[in-house]
Amino acid sequence: MDLAIEARHRAYAPYSNFTVGCALLLENGEIITGNNQENAAYPSGLCAERVAIFAAGSQYPGVAVLKMAITASPKDDSFHKPVPPCGACRQSIAEYENNQENDIELYFMGAAGKVLKSDSLSDLLPLVFDKNYL
Repeated sequence: MDLAIEARHRAYAPYSNFTVGCALLLENGEIITGNNQENAAYPSGLCAERVAIFAAGSQYPGVAVLKMAITASPKDDSFHKPVPPCGACRQSIAEYENNQENDIELYFMGAAGKVLKSDSLSDLLPLVFDKNYL
């Protein structure tokens, strides 16, 4: 979570002023971080979770993601309720979880304080759309 917090402080969020950081632990021991990247041409930006998981898939194809830590808050660090991934991120994480045939533990919090844990993305998105429907 400490690396996710560091990533959150590097987020590019000049429009929403809402920063998100993410850190992934891969099965090979590597840790990949990401943060939200906004764009004036909304919705051209990308969420922290997708930045991190796409970077992991690009840099370490075939290496399973074991855990994901997420922290989110306005830039003033005033929000302390746990913030889960958005719907688009849930769908993207579900794709990786499905492909690797292994659960991804998710930990999420606000700027600080209480951390919630989900044992699998399927706990957050039980009726996931995946390649089995295609």
